[in-house]
Amino acid sequence: MTSKSITRSVPSLVSAASVVSALMRVQTRGAGFLDLTGEVAKFIAEVGAREGALTVFIRHTSASLTIQENADPSVLVDLMAVLDRLAPRDFHWTHDTEGPDDMPAHVRTMLTATSLQVPVLSSELALGTWQAIYLIEHRRRPHQREIVLQFVGAAG
Repeated sequence: MTSKSITRSVPSLVSAASVVSALMRVQTRGAGFLDLTGEVAKFIAEVGAREGALTVFIRHTSASLTIQENADPSVLVDLMAVLDRLAPRDFHWTHDTEGPDDMPAHVRTMLTATSLQVPVLSSELALGTWQAIYLIEHRRRPHQREIVLQFVGAAG
């Protein structure tokens, strides 16, 4: 690889003068992906975020977060199929106190993420064209989930 095949912008220096947090409650419909990008972008706009970092953190062990493609819904179907193969609900799990889908939900959360960090540049989430922020509900029945949003950087 030559230096001509890599480019970058001029670095920008911003003092992290603000830490702004909010708690978002989300009602899921059961197992599957729920796009949070619009609500997260509203938070960034409301706090007047200019430059910095946004942390998105889910306060649960049977649901998770991911950044994935938002253009073709079949991607999400295939991802659920992979999670079904990696942590099947019909496996003979030892932990089944909260139902047969609880332990596979914990495994799926371990395989994905409970926290994401997204840069904020020029008052916008620095997501790629085809990226979206998703909550992944791993339980079969609907749940209310809590997500902490925290922006650190220049705002106002």
